[in-house]
Amino acid sequence: MRYIQLAFQGKNNFLSYVATIALTVSTILGLGLVPYNVGLNRKGIPLDKIGSTPPAEAIDLLGKNAYLTFNLFPFIIGLLALIVSIKIVHRRPIKTLFTSREKFDWKRFFTSFIAWGTLMFIMLGISVWIFDAPVTWNFNPATFLMLLIISVFLIPLQTTLEEAFFRGYLIQGTGTVFRRGWISVLFTSILFGLLHMGNPEVKLLGQGILGYYIITGIFLGLITIMDDGLELSIGFHAINNIFGALILTNNWQVFQSDALWMDASPPSFDWSNIASLAICYPLLLFFFARNYRWKTWKEKLFGKIHNPKPTGTDTDLEHEK
Repeated sequence: MRYIQLAFQGKNNFLSYVATIALTVSTILGLGLVPYNVGLNRKGIPLDKIGSTPPAEAIDLLGKNAYLTFNLFPFIIGLLALIVSIKIVHRRPIKTLFTSREKFDWKRFFTSFIAWGTLMFIMLGISVWIFDAPVTWNFNPATFLMLLIISVFLIPLQTTLEEAFFRGYLIQGTGTVFRRGWISVLFTSILFGLLHMGNPEVKLLGQGILGYYIITGIFLGLITIMDDGLELSIGFHAINNIFGALILTNNWQVFQSDALWMDASPPSFDWSNIASLAICYPLLLFFFARNYRWKTWKEKLFGKIHNPKPTGTDTDLEHEK
């Protein structure tokens, strides 16, 4: 069964989507922000002033590791809310949110993780040795161990929520409405890009940078549709954010951490961003297509998505064993 068709299992009516989205978003914006609010309040910030507290001030009060953890927590608890909703509200197996295979393919996850991580290290090397980027060693032994733990155990949960929600839940849900994979990919990618409008880099570089997020969303949506699962997109997103928190950071993007290297370059949409869109993403698509023998891209992107239920009703299917 194709990945999008998995959404037809269990309850698939409009109200079930409203309930799941409402529960997930309210959990992120409600319960998810409690630790951050409590942390700042204990540092002397009144509760009614926390929302207007600049990130730089919050980092000074909490420390970079604590600030990063507090900002990851809403995504972690949001992932739990989404998973619970798939099971209880939609009444379908949790696995159907992540993959069409018998079980989650960790080999695919690590293939994507290593492939994109390797390309990012190559681009870092090119930046330093060819373009003479102002990258300096930034290792802080007092904070690195905790940062390593956060990066390995918490960041992948944050990125999994984003992939499970956008490339998983929303692509599956809109796919049952639009009945065309490419429309679902485009719709969710635009939404993914627009939700980054609050990022610091958007304020510094302008709204044109949203195009980078939209194209990245399209890339992740394509590999999800073509591979019939989230393994590749989750692996890509995990190493992407781990790299930004643990390996290379700067003082103006959304992740602020004591990474191994600090890039002192001014805010810009530089050659590495262009190379990612024009070279790396197509290269990864070609690599994945060859490695996993994607031969039905026309059908998966442009073919009509059919409801596999013989009656076409919204009754529950028997759960997979």
